[in-house]
This record gives sequence, structure tokens and C-alpha cells, in this order.
Amino acid sequence: MNQEMVVSYRQDSIQEDGMLFVRTEGIPPTMIKAPIILAGLIIVTAAIPLQNSFSSTKALDLIIFQDGSTHVSSLIEVDPLEPDFTVNLFGNSIDNLVAIGENDFLLYTETIGSSALVETFGSSTISLDYDTHDLVSKEGRIWTFSIQAPSDYTLLMPQNSIIVGMSALPQNMELINEQTKFSFQNGSNEVNYILGTPTSSQPSSSEPLDNSLIFIGGAIASAGIIGAIFLRKFQRTSKKIETVQTQKISIETPDPETIFRLRPNLREDDKEIVNFIFNNGGQALESELRKKFLQPRTTMWRAVKRLERQGIIEIVKKDLQNLVKLKGGLEEEN
Repeated sequence: MNQEMVVSYRQDSIQEDGMLFVRTEGIPPTMIKAPIILAGLIIVTAAIPLQNSFSSTKALDLIIFQDGSTHVSSLIEVDPLEPDFTVNLFGNSIDNLVAIGENDFLLYTETIGSSALVETFGSSTISLDYDTHDLVSKEGRIWTFSIQAPSDYTLLMPQNSIIVGMSALPQNMELINEQTKFSFQNGSNEVNYILGTPTSSQPSSSEPLDNSLIFIGGAIASAGIIGAIFLRKFQRTSKKIETVQTQKISIETPDPETIFRLRPNLREDDKEIVNFIFNNGGQALESELRKKFLQPRTTMWRAVKRLERQGIIEIVKKDLQNLVKLKGGLEEEN
């Protein structure tokens, strides 16, 4: 028996006049979905760099020390879904960089020039602390603090500092333990100051502007008037500044009583650390100090750095740990 093969799609697709038609069932939904999928891919692609770069400074506090170094404390809000982020630092000369996440968790950091790579470990806010030597310079007796701040910030001046110039007006000024603290808006700013030891006849605190604030010149008339007033106040105050005389006292094996006499302004908790180190043979590992005083790593490190800045101790590396040792050669200011 002869079988006849019938091709059904030709019968459905070819009309009597010979024209070929293509079935269009299912094409319109596909045409609608394609632009939506493409738009979604574009949005996702655009969002990736935004997530990687997302971070904002919620708080920024700066402390200038007598030697011109500056301690920077910042609270940064980051994307907890990102594994790490890069933050710009104030300069290339960075010491004691510590990053703390939520629940006081110590985060891994890597310094790359004037920036730092910080691993978030799911933290949405990160506390960053470090010391920099690039914000303050000195020419003669004049110290100059210069900054380009990404956010509003506070600035705590050294003790016995007298402001002789300022490029931006502060939002607020207060006196904390004989140190002037300013609040500035974000942007560029420069503060010029000198260091001295005021005599007992220094103007009373009832005239707070005499303590340190002197504006020289300004870009606008009001700033110029304020600068002239503060300049006259500074001229009266500067006549009462006496020269700091420094006497070096050599100490072979310093004892706590001698240290406390030479450094009468030590904090009580710092005195306890000095006593412990002395009773421990004049040296102790930083980990031993943390264990003794039940302090987190960052808190103890800041205390150790305070003692180092005052010339009381020195920090040396021993088996990848920090060894804290009492040192001699303290300087007494008369």
C-alpha cells in the first residue's frame, strides 16, 4: 500500500496566492518582557558601583597635640552588605590606625597611601581612629593646621595655644580643661596658632574670647571687623606670654613618684598603668595590660599612646606583640 506524506505546517502557512505567513502566537509577550529585562540589567549594573562607594561620615573629631600630630576620630556609615570599603585618610603619614565595627569588633584594615581598606564584617557603622602628622606644619613659632573636611567637625586645640589666624568662622567655641574646642562646617579651613605658657595674670575666663580666638582679616566686611577686634585682644594677651624653659632630667630607672612629679596632669587610669609596669619589672606586654585592667584593645592602645607622647614609656615590637617599657630622659617644664 502506498502511503502519502502530508506536511501539515505547509498547509497552515501557505495561502492559495502563494504568500508565506509566520505564526505570531507568543511573540507579543516576549517583546514586552525583553525591554523590562534589559532595563533591570541596566539598573543592577548602575547600582553596583554605588554600593561599592557608599559611605558617609556621621561624626568627625580632631585633637591637636603639642608636637603637632593630630588624632582623628570618625564615625562612618557604610553598606553592611559590602565586604569592604575604602576611606580617604588625612595624609600619608598615618600611625595607630584602628577600625572598630558594631559590638566593639576589631576590623581588619590595610593602609594604601592616603587611603585605607576596611573590611566591614556586616557592620553598618564603623569607628575609625588614627594619628596623622600631615595636618599641622610649623614655620618659626607659628603652627598651621590645614584641612579639607568632607563633613562638619570639631577641633580641640593644644593647651596654652593662642590663635593668631583663622580662615573660617567656627560655629561654636567652648573651653574644656583649659583647651579650646571649635566646631566647624565642612570645607577648607586653616588655623594658625602659637604655643606659650600664660602667667597667673592672664585675663579671666569671664572674657572667653581673650583665651585664644583672634581673627586676622577676612573676605567680607563682618569677618574683617571681627578679625580687627580679636587682633587687639591678642596684642594685649601676647605681652603676658613668657618663654617655656625646658630642663632635661636623666633618670636611669624612673619610679612612679618621680614620673608623677614630672607629669602632674596624668589621668588616674594612666597612673595605674605606670604603677603596674613599674611593679612588673619596668616593662609589660600590651596584652598583659589589657588582661590586667579588663580594657578593650583600642582603649588600652590609646592609653599607651598617651603615655608615649608624654615621654613616659616606649613601645617596641617583640614576637609580633607590643612591649611597653618605662623610659628615662623625661623633660620637666618649669
